Amino acid sequence: MSSTMRPDILNPLFAEVEALKGVGPALMKPLRKLGLERAVDILFHLPVTWIDRKAVPLLDPQDAGKVIVVEVTPADYRATGSARAPFRVQAQDRAGQRISLVYFGRNSGWARKLFPLGEPRTISGKLELYGQEMQMIHPDHVIAPGEPVDLPAREPVYRLSEGLANRRMGQLAEQALSRAPDLAEWIEPGLLARRQWPGWREALARVHADPADTLARERLAYDEIFANQLALMLVRASSRRRRGLPLVGDGRLRAALKLPYAPTGAQRRTIAEIEGDLAQATPMVRLLQGDVGAGKTLVALMALLAAVEAGTQGALLAPTEILARQHYETLSRQLAGLPVNVAILTGREKGRARESVLMGLADGSIHILIGTHAIFQQGVSYKRLGLAVIDEQHRFGVAQRMMLAAKAEVPPHLLVMTATPIPRTLTLSHYGEMDVSRLDEMPPGRQPIETRVMSDARLDEIVDALGRHMAGGGQAYWVCPLVEESEISDQAAAEARAADLRQRFGDRVGLVHGRMKGPEKDAVMAAFQRGDIGVLVATTVIEVGVDVPNATLIVIEGADRFGLAQLHQLRGRVGRGEGRSICLLLRGRTPGETARARLALMRETNDGFRIAEEDLKLRGAGEILGTRQSGEAEMRLADPEQVSQLIDTATADARLLVDRDGGLEGDRGRAARVALYLFERDAAVGLLRSG
Repeated sequence: MSSTMRPDILNPLFAEVEALKGVGPALMKPLRKLGLERAVDILFHLPVTWIDRKAVPLLDPQDAGKVIVVEVTPADYRATGSARAPFRVQAQDRAGQRISLVYFGRNSGWARKLFPLGEPRTISGKLELYGQEMQMIHPDHVIAPGEPVDLPAREPVYRLSEGLANRRMGQLAEQALSRAPDLAEWIEPGLLARRQWPGWREALARVHADPADTLARERLAYDEIFANQLALMLVRASSRRRRGLPLVGDGRLRAALKLPYAPTGAQRRTIAEIEGDLAQATPMVRLLQGDVGAGKTLVALMALLAAVEAGTQGALLAPTEILARQHYETLSRQLAGLPVNVAILTGREKGRARESVLMGLADGSIHILIGTHAIFQQGVSYKRLGLAVIDEQHRFGVAQRMMLAAKAEVPPHLLVMTATPIPRTLTLSHYGEMDVSRLDEMPPGRQPIETRVMSDARLDEIVDALGRHMAGGGQAYWVCPLVEESEISDQAAAEARAADLRQRFGDRVGLVHGRMKGPEKDAVMAAFQRGDIGVLVATTVIEVGVDVPNATLIVIEGADRFGLAQLHQLRGRVGRGEGRSICLLLRGRTPGETARARLALMRETNDGFRIAEEDLKLRGAGEILGTRQSGEAEMRLADPEQVSQLIDTATADARLLVDRDGGLEGDRGRAARVALYLFERDAAVGLLRSG
């Protein structure tokens, strides 16, 4: 995003963290790990919870479970022979009541130095009862006589990473706060008064001091949501002002298409909405949501043909190479015999093949281009691009949508498809600039998928069942669990599972994982599509769009580690043919509450929209949209609950600003412009100039 136009008043906040006192290379590492690279990141790194401390004159078993501050005198050390056993300092309070201070895993010399025998110390930590005995594990503060005891009664607790102490984080937050300027108010005065919210800077100071301050937290969440909605509204207004090409096809290509079935009502409705948009001079910006298998590809094909009939070109962008090739094969098959030239362009097309595609695009002889984002890179120029279709939106954020619109002299119509049903609040906060169509009917012949949950203790039975399934000519997917943090271990889990299954089924077992090279992966997928491979072991790379109608069984190992939306996506790999399909969810021996709720819901329903709404309650927006990976600006101050409570108000307030309060030119508008830079939604400001 452009920092060039950022208002000077914000510069102190956008300084690198090195500018803060005491931040050197050693602290940089843990801060980077948390994504805290500038003062503003630290300011927005709000405490997640807090500790309430109780100062007490004497120890009291009634205080067990609380964090206390008390003076004790060490009387004795207890070290056991084994290296694993903890080291204990036996101490007593002024009344002679005993407490055991427990230290694990560190050398005992350190604890001995902290607690010289017979010298009083003020300690703070959580009091616990161990049988009849009072104990404290690793006191969080140990203060010698004469040192100031400045332990706050309420201490904020931050998300930390190794090498960064909570106290240090609090000090950095104070420094970042001292750099925060007083900013003019951007919230509509009536709304501010009704909600009794503090000002922006005061709200930040309050949350860092007292994480339980709900009004201050709500105000900050609102600011972020408001900036987001305002940005989307400006993007939308700017694209509405641009002149596109009205496209009206004559229907000849669409009439020649041989369809496997009559379109569903939802497909007909959506196709009509898209035709209506294409006929306008304002470029279409439409989001097409459809559950797995609801027939989005047919809708996209109809839209592309309409653009070709009207004398322009269409482009279809897929998130991965596998999917781009699959779309290419499907469309080539469906368009066989029609006078439509389809080509593919991914990072893999090199040399001559690439050259001829580029020439065909430039001279207009290629009507429809399918590919990965290579199709929008420099050096790819279209004779007349009329429509761009983007598959799997959540890997393609607002910033990329703007870039695409800017690429053509005349902006193309834009249709974005997603197989992740998105809850209404997220549709508003991430796609507020789009019109939305929903495919909420299944095409005839799609069988509902039967879902069963089993414990992974029954692995042997499951492998036997897989053998029977393959002996009957069926094919299956076997998805290996997500392993936290590192891709290597996901891959290792998949390789180990494939090796196990190969001992039993030999070379009928295929394997794909994220670290394989494109051509390797494609070769395995092709063998699976041909039926040479009976069971495909995979990490989650198969999540989107792979289509093998003969695969009617999917086993998902470690299902309790996946989110709902992801399980629903994976389940959608089966149920694509005539046969009845089964999805087996394998869970660990002791799944937690949330995991149990997820698995029960999966068993109960195949409705992606209902699953998405529930998923939002159980997780967070970033995970559903996959924005964690895509680097798309996501909410840092607002949690999903706040988004759903405040989004309608924020959207209305942003609309009021644009329509009544003079846009970004009035007083409130100038303040709101600063907010757009502060929350880094400022790409929208640039659009105002160009629009």
